[in-house]
Amino acid sequence: MYQLKTKETDSSVIEFIEQVEQLKKREDAYRLLDLFTETTGFEAKMWGPSIIGFGRYHYKYDSGHEGDAPLVGFSPRKAKISLYFATGDTEREHLLEKFGKHTTGKACVYINKVADIDEEVLKELIKQSVTFLQEKYPEK
Repeated sequence: MYQLKTKETDSSVIEFIEQVEQLKKREDAYRLLDLFTETTGFEAKMWGPSIIGFGRYHYKYDSGHEGDAPLVGFSPRKAKISLYFATGDTEREHLLEKFGKHTTGKACVYINKVADIDEEVLKELIKQSVTFLQEKYPEK
């Protein structure tokens, strides 16, 4: 049976950030930590070995697959910083048009550094993602 790899852990967010080798990326991780914490009101938690997540929701697909995931999050990876927002919401695409320098994958938005993006648009992306997921997957 499939086992979800990305689960909330008790690992320290600060210790994880302190292990980021590049000083500028570490500084950006602390800035993102502040922005995500202020915007969501949730405490940062480690999800798996490298994702800093905020809040949580429980999803269940038509296939029967289900699990828990953070509402939003980020990971200061070696190449780029990954930002995790809800997928499937058309509002996300409109906000990304004003976001600044980034690339996108299926579920992630990638940035090189915080200076490349509009922090106010980031806050809107965070709020929009949290609202979208809380409406789509209401707590029972």
